[in-house]
Amino acid sequence: MQSGLPVLPLDSLLWDVWKRRADEKPYAEAIVHWTAGKEPYRWTWGGLVESAARFSNLLQSRGVKPGDVCAMIFRHHADFYPLYMGISALGAIPAVLAYPNARLHPDKFRQGLEGMARKSGLNWLLTEKELGPSLESFVRRPGGSIRGILFPLEGPDAPPFSVSWRMPQNGAAPHGPCLLQHSSGTTGLQKAVTLSHLAVLRHLAHYGKAIRLHSEDKAVSWLPLYHDMGLIAAFHLPLAFGIPTVLLSPFEWAAAPILFLQAIHAERGTVTWLPNFAYNHMAICVRDEDLEGIRLDSLRLVVNCSEPIRSTSHDGFIRKFARFGLKPEVLGSSYAMAETTFAVTQSEPGMGPRRAAASMKALAQGIFRPALPGEKTRVCVSSGRLITGCEAKIVDEARRELPDDRVGEIAVRSLSLFDGYRNDAEKTNEVLTGGWYFSGDLGFRHEGEYYVVGRKKDILIVAGKNVYPEDIEDAVCGVPGVIPGRAVAFGIENETIGTEEAAVVVETAVVQKDLLKEMKLLILQAGMEIDVTISRVYFAPPRWLIKSSSGKPSRRINKERALLELGPS
Repeated sequence: MQSGLPVLPLDSLLWDVWKRRADEKPYAEAIVHWTAGKEPYRWTWGGLVESAARFSNLLQSRGVKPGDVCAMIFRHHADFYPLYMGISALGAIPAVLAYPNARLHPDKFRQGLEGMARKSGLNWLLTEKELGPSLESFVRRPGGSIRGILFPLEGPDAPPFSVSWRMPQNGAAPHGPCLLQHSSGTTGLQKAVTLSHLAVLRHLAHYGKAIRLHSEDKAVSWLPLYHDMGLIAAFHLPLAFGIPTVLLSPFEWAAAPILFLQAIHAERGTVTWLPNFAYNHMAICVRDEDLEGIRLDSLRLVVNCSEPIRSTSHDGFIRKFARFGLKPEVLGSSYAMAETTFAVTQSEPGMGPRRAAASMKALAQGIFRPALPGEKTRVCVSSGRLITGCEAKIVDEARRELPDDRVGEIAVRSLSLFDGYRNDAEKTNEVLTGGWYFSGDLGFRHEGEYYVVGRKKDILIVAGKNVYPEDIEDAVCGVPGVIPGRAVAFGIENETIGTEEAAVVVETAVVQKDLLKEMKLLILQAGMEIDVTISRVYFAPPRWLIKSSSGKPSRRINKERALLELGPS
């Protein structure tokens, strides 16, 4: 048992766990819904579960049945949380999908949703009336699975039910499906991962122990709930253990990241999770004058996960916010994915993640060793040690296990591992063999800790040498005029010389031709400093690059777009 926290009943359903929390402390705070310019809406446990019962009854009256997959497409809304819980109470399966942002063309959104509907077997679209007209074509489509569109947050209230309400037998069992997660994609969420009640509860129990969760903790997050880090870590984890969680809008955070820090200060938040790009975004975009009166000393753990961790991002974050009470030892790291419910590894809380100054030359040959004096160095940040219930190994191209300090693909076996991608046996067979999930991520194990260095599919092979695009991106982002964190590197096949050439797209606000020429020279020089010849440089305006739903750079999509729309400088 963690300090002051209950033991999770692994033979139970999520709804029963939530109902138990409401029975234990009906007037305690459960979720704080934070919205810019408004007083936070504070859900108590009793109010949350009673509202969930109302929604469950409403959905049942509209024809939703146990086992139906309910796709949820909403912006930040206080009633989203009981609606999600009400779907689960009914024995249906919630699947949170991304709300289309203004930059995504409606046709792209529909194409992505159509792919998900086909692969995931979506039965109901629960959304806002504003999206209704664009989604009507999905209903009753020949051969389609979608039976209807519902607007539950805008319709009449369901008949009242007391907090003691309990749904009749819904056919759900601990080994049965409780939610559908989607691995992150660039124009839609493509690979559907079905997770059972048992897998989720077992994972929460192990991860809560790994981060030393305790009864005085309070989570704060702006992460989207369609991503495993937001859904599992910032939503399901605190709810299962009965600690409060403060949830902000991802769109509002992106536009004004100070909101997140204000919420931490006002709510005395103790734990949060961030993708690596968020550290840069806040360090760059938050103005000093906006930080007056802000204190961050309540934080005990800020976990970096979902993309390779940059030491420079951590350093810049601490430099920016140390005088406001942020301590270096609160930084943490994790390696996580939807296919394992969430975390595989976690760094030791209160210690800060370990770093390893690696020889770039050796890494290019698939070997980790400390850099020698004068060698080009890549500072690798550890994602920590395996959490209970997880195993991992590093394998070569033939999926044979490699020893420590060798770079290869990370394979994972876990008590909370998914059974396969829903309705996609071909993709499942590619990545799931003998109980092991082959992640496509490259990394190495050193002294019992795991270091992620990139994606297998993104690696460049230039003149027989492995080049990690992350190294190129880090180098060129230091060039004056390049917007930090807004660069994507990729390879272009040169048939004449018989190898790949390195290319890079960088975002910049610079438009003067003479200044762009100077920038290009500095970019080429930055490449030479890490022994990479950059053959093509593409300049793009701010916010041109496309990232995935989790903030990871979409190298394939950006490569295709650059070749089509931009001319190399």
